[in-house]
Amino acid sequence: MIDPCEFANSQLRDLIPYEPGKPIEDVARELGLDPDNVIKLASNENPLGPSPKAIEAMRSFASDVHVYPDGGGWKLRNAIAEKFSLTMENIVLGNGSNEIIEFVGHSFLKPGDQVIVAEHAFVVYKLMATLFGAETVEVKDPDFIHDLDAMAASINDKTKQIFIANPNNPTGTLVAQEKIDNFMNNVPDNVIVIFDEAYYEFLETPPDTLKYVREGRNVIVMRTFSKIQGLAGLRIGYGITTPNLASILQKTRQPFNANLLAQEAALAALADEDHQQRTKEITDQGRELFHNEFKAMGLEFVRSHANFVLLKVGDGDAVFKQMLNKGVIVRAMRSYKLPEWIRVSVGTNAENLRFLELLKSIIN
Repeated sequence: MIDPCEFANSQLRDLIPYEPGKPIEDVARELGLDPDNVIKLASNENPLGPSPKAIEAMRSFASDVHVYPDGGGWKLRNAIAEKFSLTMENIVLGNGSNEIIEFVGHSFLKPGDQVIVAEHAFVVYKLMATLFGAETVEVKDPDFIHDLDAMAASINDKTKQIFIANPNNPTGTLVAQEKIDNFMNNVPDNVIVIFDEAYYEFLETPPDTLKYVREGRNVIVMRTFSKIQGLAGLRIGYGITTPNLASILQKTRQPFNANLLAQEAALAALADEDHQQRTKEITDQGRELFHNEFKAMGLEFVRSHANFVLLKVGDGDAVFKQMLNKGVIVRAMRSYKLPEWIRVSVGTNAENLRFLELLKSIIN
């Protein structure tokens, strides 16, 4: 029998798959813990849960799941477009915003092309580039902040895409409007810039990247319903771009990639501003608690603008395992070339305090 690895696409041989945060059920089963006593602060999820209006919408449409969803996502795309004063032709729905990254790869990447990212940016950018045979150029990010000048200077004839996560995952850092504007002035028209803004709703005054879409630039702005709307389990996100770019991305999309319940829940959650505001408030409070406590403990951390904080603990893997054994799931950062660090998501106040108590006992 021939090993399929011998004839699989060569770029897959050394590719390490994305490893998500461990589910509560897996941890409880593997360690013999009560799942009700396990908390997950690993995947930047909404501690308040989904929008109540989204839950109501899913219940209303549950009896219709025998029917295929609207393949064009007419209602949801129009609602998103109206929110941002654009048209439905500007919007592409994805099975999570991650799928938008895949659409861009299908549309514009081929072996030998280059994709530019920050050194400590979301690992899926590199994974997707590798799947399409492209090379990823990782640009140093001093103080964990995207160095947009250095990224612009890295552009060459092979450059096809540049990813800018703002706020960035896993660092939580933010690039200001002036830096973005200067960067965009130096990007040639044949290079697509993708702004990943999964956490933009947590910002008081987010930078305006949609203006580049309105100007007709080759820009894609990715956003998601997974974070502040609390719909991570439904896998629903979207890209905002020019109608010309959107029409190309649509050709790479699988039919019915956004399921019925996801579309209806996202439509309801989009309009639920009360839930979004409460989520932002609890996030602001929890993040500030983390910042203050880490400072008091004398631990190095990165001041975050998102719903998580990156923290230096000495041996990230060891601290991760010790916390796991006590039923607190955080994220070890070795896969981001940060073996001394962990990332902790902001949870409820009780979850935050439990994490801090455990962290102090481990560090001491």
